Amino acid sequence: MNHDPYYWGRPSNETYGSYNHKIANAGQYSHESNTSNFPKMNTQQPIVTGTSVVALKFKNGIIMAADHVGSYGSLLRFNNIERLIKVGKETVVGISGDISDLQYIQRLLDELEIEEEVYDNDGGDYLRAPNVHEYLSRVLYNRRSKMNPLWNAIIVGGFEKDRTPFLKYVDLLGVTYHSSTIATGFGAHMALPLLRNLIPEDKDFVKVNEEQISKAVEDSMRVLYYRDARSGEQYSVVIIKIDESTGELDFKFIKDAKVENQNWEFARDLRGYGSKQQ
Repeated sequence: MNHDPYYWGRPSNETYGSYNHKIANAGQYSHESNTSNFPKMNTQQPIVTGTSVVALKFKNGIIMAADHVGSYGSLLRFNNIERLIKVGKETVVGISGDISDLQYIQRLLDELEIEEEVYDNDGGDYLRAPNVHEYLSRVLYNRRSKMNPLWNAIIVGGFEKDRTPFLKYVDLLGVTYHSSTIATGFGAHMALPLLRNLIPEDKDFVKVNEEQISKAVEDSMRVLYYRDARSGEQYSVVIIKIDESTGELDFKFIKDAKVENQNWEFARDLRGYGSKQQ
């Protein structure tokens, strides 16, 4: 076996003859040569991932929450990953799925914000949530069409031009939809029913206030912490609303929220929990 660090594991040329560089059309490669000689490789599955994002509309704004965990398989490898991204003055983007693709999307959004808000703004319209969502839907559909998707599910929240709350979803296939209650990942199974108890139909979001949706999000994050093995105790919450008295925008970004009022009594009856084995 060749023990050179750059060729480690390859059979020894002295014993087996020279290596066949035509395997997989890789060509001859050394650490000094150009890596473009390698075959094209795309991500086949996400490696480090973030789980649920939950979001709701209410009568004068939106709320969105996501925890800080990055999971390497079943290992909760990272606990400091921020998955809510502020874009412009009044838009938030929540991303679940592959963390490296999240970082790529974050760079795209930073470039978009610099271009639109700094270099291409004459004092008129500025970057709003519908613009950001349309941009991301084109990016994800383009990558899907190249058979190299970004492995993410994204929620975009903010306001329309007429100041009505905006909440929309886009996934790795470029599929989009809007709703007053949206959740990604495991939250689509466990949290969404709780959110729809509060807002059973899209038009009902005008009947709920900030206090009610804040409690619904808090309950959802608690249930996800109980039931989703890839979720974490610490999470971030973004609340964007229009002050009804002054008409001014209020963007609140809470980065140190924690699952409160935990009760693990139900776990005593679970087989495999604690000292109770199968």
